[in-house]
Amino acid sequence: MVAALLQIFALVPLILEAELYETGARVHFSEGSIQSIAEAPAIGGELSRHLGTLAINLVAWVGFALVLVAGFALAARSGHRVDARRGIVWGLAGFAALTLAPSFGLPPELPGTISAEMHSRQMWWIGCALSTAAGLALLGFGRGPAWLIGGVALLALPHLIGAPHLDTYFGASAPELAALFAARALGVSAVAWVVLGASAGWLWSREA
Repeated sequence: MVAALLQIFALVPLILEAELYETGARVHFSEGSIQSIAEAPAIGGELSRHLGTLAINLVAWVGFALVLVAGFALAARSGHRVDARRGIVWGLAGFAALTLAPSFGLPPELPGTISAEMHSRQMWWIGCALSTAAGLALLGFGRGPAWLIGGVALLALPHLIGAPHLDTYFGASAPELAALFAARALGVSAVAWVVLGASAGWLWSREA
């Protein structure tokens, strides 16, 4: 719910505006033209979109919660205690693995952004998320220099390989709008992961 509400108020208005650029109703670097004054739809008039955002977030974040709690169970077997405070650390690790690290190669993109082929980007993103999660696990639970070196190597590996990119930069949306969207998307994800980690850790400690 937190993620959905933050997206509706912080990200959806930017997406609606970007869709104007994508369709040609608005064009950046064309000040004074008729196209440049087209207005984005009002956020209150997009009820079906908001309901879809809510539904997708409920499914996605419940899935993230199940993965997080599975990690709690593995940590508990090794004698590590999990509570709300430690849950925040777990949440930040989830943010790092699924959002922050992949965004170094593939930042959040607006509609109308021209990118490399979808399959290659998906494969790199999955590899980066898994490698980052494994690297953080080695750094968090490993003992000795070999574990630490292995963790750092796994964190760096996807970025040494490099994310797939086109040879040039171009797109329909204004670059300032794209930068604002990327910054807000990272912020929304960070807040949602912290809330998820804290609440899951608190519930886990009550059941333990």
